[in-house]
Amino acid sequence: MTNFDIIKKFSDETDISGILDRALNNEILDINDGKRLLECNDINLLGASADVLRKSSAGDLVTFVIDRNINYTNICTSKCKFCAFYREADANDAYVLTIEEILEKIDEAVRLGATQILIQGGLNPDIPIEYYEKMLKEVKKKFNVQMHAFSPPEIVHISKLYGAGLKETISRLHDAGLDSIPGGGAEILDDRVRDSVSPEKIGWKKWQEVMLAAHSLGIPTTATMVFGHAETLEERIKHIIRVRDMQQKYHGFTAFIPWTFQSDNTSLNGTSTGIDYLKIVAVSRILLNGYIRNIQASWVTQGIEVAQLALNYGANDLGGTMIEENVVRAAGVPFHRKSMGEFIHAAKKLGRPVAKRDTLYNIIEKY
Repeated sequence: MTNFDIIKKFSDETDISGILDRALNNEILDINDGKRLLECNDINLLGASADVLRKSSAGDLVTFVIDRNINYTNICTSKCKFCAFYREADANDAYVLTIEEILEKIDEAVRLGATQILIQGGLNPDIPIEYYEKMLKEVKKKFNVQMHAFSPPEIVHISKLYGAGLKETISRLHDAGLDSIPGGGAEILDDRVRDSVSPEKIGWKKWQEVMLAAHSLGIPTTATMVFGHAETLEERIKHIIRVRDMQQKYHGFTAFIPWTFQSDNTSLNGTSTGIDYLKIVAVSRILLNGYIRNIQASWVTQGIEVAQLALNYGANDLGGTMIEENVVRAAGVPFHRKSMGEFIHAAKKLGRPVAKRDTLYNIIEKY
């Protein structure tokens, strides 16, 4: 008998139990099912069912990657209401990193054991196309690292610099050294929300177009969700299901990464609690079961303790150690990079095996 069976026996949420039974029997849940799950107050029931699905699809192994998040510029024309990182071009603290500065950061990261370099930046109209290609080529010439770079809004921005279509743009960046694409810029995949919080950024269908173009070329990506700002519960579920629908075509998403909106220094209010976060992790696992194997816990926004809890609510991965992080820190979240030892300790305290991985979830070393 699983924890889910035991908790269900004493739960008053009989309708929810029925939905969860269907999920455990590999039935595909719809928007109404997902919304009812998010409205459920029995967090233990949700978590126990998600944990069963996590165990069956991803096993007990907890994974993490050693990485560095480099933001090459904070100048951005999108001016999203939820972003505390962007600057106008004439701001005193506006910047564009030189390629030499980027190489220095990567050199430091590699010496600390990094295998993944996450590179993202603002939509800066004054950066020439040659900057992106030279950056990738120089990194690949000097380092053996996965270049996990340029979110869909950046890809669209770069395609305009090329004067080329999305598939051609991604191919050219791939030839220069791009290995995979992060899922940034997704926020909530619904244009009502996007028109409210980021009207100058690409719509959700363009985000989808970038991801499917990458997947069609054999280039893997991640999918993200930032929730707790202007969206409804139904729109949260719609986001997850749209990611699931995309995954059916090429199976190019390696992981789903939800995190809560951080409101300090922005023009929006954040409303999510730790319980809301655990619910989203659990419901993500339930709705994406059989489609996306890896659900990542966000210690950067939630802290290591809640991220550890998330490992019992459907998550199987702790993400990266993040030798550097700037965007969430700009929103007022104290940032202290994590060590391998902290991740190993968090997993071992749960009685779970743990391993260092690469970007594509290949295991490098078990502990």
